[in-house]
Amino acid sequence: MHFEFATATRIIFGAGKVQEAVPIAATLGRRAFIVTGSTPAKADWLVEELREDAVDCTVFPVSVEPTISRVAEGVETAKGAQCELVIAFGGGSVLDAGKAISALMTNPGDPRDYLEVIGGGKPLARSCAPCICIPTTAGTGSEVTRNAVLASPEHGVKVSLRSPRMFPVLSIIDPELTSSLPFSLTASTGLDALTQLIEPFVCNATTPLTDAICRDGIRRVAHWLRVACSQGGNEEARENMALASLYGGLALANAGLGAVHGLAAPLGGMFQAPHSVVCARLLPMVMDANLAALHARSKDSPAIFRYREIARLMTGKPLVQAEEGAEWVHALCSDLSIPRLSTFGITEKDLPTIAAQAQKSSSMRGNPVLLSTDELVNILRRAL
Repeated sequence: MHFEFATATRIIFGAGKVQEAVPIAATLGRRAFIVTGSTPAKADWLVEELREDAVDCTVFPVSVEPTISRVAEGVETAKGAQCELVIAFGGGSVLDAGKAISALMTNPGDPRDYLEVIGGGKPLARSCAPCICIPTTAGTGSEVTRNAVLASPEHGVKVSLRSPRMFPVLSIIDPELTSSLPFSLTASTGLDALTQLIEPFVCNATTPLTDAICRDGIRRVAHWLRVACSQGGNEEARENMALASLYGGLALANAGLGAVHGLAAPLGGMFQAPHSVVCARLLPMVMDANLAALHARSKDSPAIFRYREIARLMTGKPLVQAEEGAEWVHALCSDLSIPRLSTFGITEKDLPTIAAQAQKSSSMRGNPVLLSTDELVNILRRAL
């Protein structure tokens, strides 16, 4: 048995723990680059407390999922302000932008030199600027991953900047920061977390350590996501969903993903479709397609038994078939009103292009069974 497990240098979890960010940041530098979401005012308290601790701050908002050009702009702004560390405070897009900026502050050249698929794929030769990640949603797990997903509108894809050097020096997961999330965002990000627990559990590079994390995380999402959506102020539900999201990040960074994320990459690059919504909508369809393909072409695959275990974990029923797990997720998506892909202007004529682009995604290589382009088109058609 051989496997590797790597994550952020330090993880702090718990209600109220965000208050530890300021004294720790002050030990890392005196000029902080604060990456926020579309409402920078949400980080005003952080900026104020840092300045009280003699840390100068430059605030940089990332209002949508980060593009290569927006990250390049952030790098130039951070360098111009002579920033020494990055603090990313927001959802997954903000965390990805912060990690990418911290990497490119110290590694010279064009961002495309280091990107997968459309770029040179060069390794990062130098250590990144210290990066602190503080998520305000419970879904992506980006605070503990070694990559940043960036959109390239001209290519119509999302691609990764990836390196072991990109793990944050500190990740603070404070469930209280998610208490004000609306129903729709709680639902889609929660299903994104579930996707990032299921895909590493059935992928072709599973490990005993990620398996344990995924099992516990799937149980938590199954029990607490509906509660978090219907009772936004329920502290126990928010804590469990924040922990499940963290588990998903740990699992995907050390095992891999699959066809949901393989399809999400071109979808997010070609259309203004939020990543969490895309993953939520695709998850049950991919589960259906994977099971059908496994039964047809790989009847002895351990992934079939893993899907059956997932069904047991989600339904709580000891005698259940793998397909019932997919049915459970279909029902969850319906109950939580997850939008269909057609909501974002995606039509039948777009499907072959999306499927062909998805075949090039690094995530697709982790899928437990090789899906044909026709099978991917059918997944997308059912999600329209």
